[in-house]
Amino acid sequence: MTSPQDTLATWLAEEAAVRARLLPVGITPFNEVLPRTGLQLMQGMLNGELPPSPIGRTMDFILIEAREGHVVFQGAPSDAHLNPMGSVHGGWFATLLDSALGCAVHTLLPQGRAYTTTDLSVKMLKAITPKVQRVRAIGEIIHCGRQVASAQARLVGPDGTLYAHATTTCFVFDLPGQPKP
Repeated sequence: MTSPQDTLATWLAEEAAVRARLLPVGITPFNEVLPRTGLQLMQGMLNGELPPSPIGRTMDFILIEAREGHVVFQGAPSDAHLNPMGSVHGGWFATLLDSALGCAVHTLLPQGRAYTTTDLSVKMLKAITPKVQRVRAIGEIIHCGRQVASAQARLVGPDGTLYAHATTTCFVFDLPGQPKP
């Protein structure tokens, strides 16, 4: 059995490897989004071919893993994310989980398709305090249809603590200028 300290060390090493490849934060130009599937877009960010989203810098989290129907984001809660009671603000939980949920959906979308969140349900189970160095939001697809997709995510610590879980429903649509099948 792996200790929480060993798990955290592994997570930090994986994060360092991803950060070493990252481009500066930015928005991928639309003409570079159009020819890619959702999975290609996510993997392009991981491989340092495309810039990571600005929200990750703002909230201090990054994409760690992306494959079909599955993504992992890793976050570093800090003093900047605290509420008046000294624990991490629920909006930070929700933003990290929303990213994992939406990107899990995105990994299954073909070229020329996109999504937007229509519903987000977050259940916070345990406070995150500044002593928690990293958490992971693990997003997985439940269903991905032509117009509607749903996903679930868990927010966990390196010791296995479940801090929150969430579900989403997303509206799936054609990007502007794409021919309809």
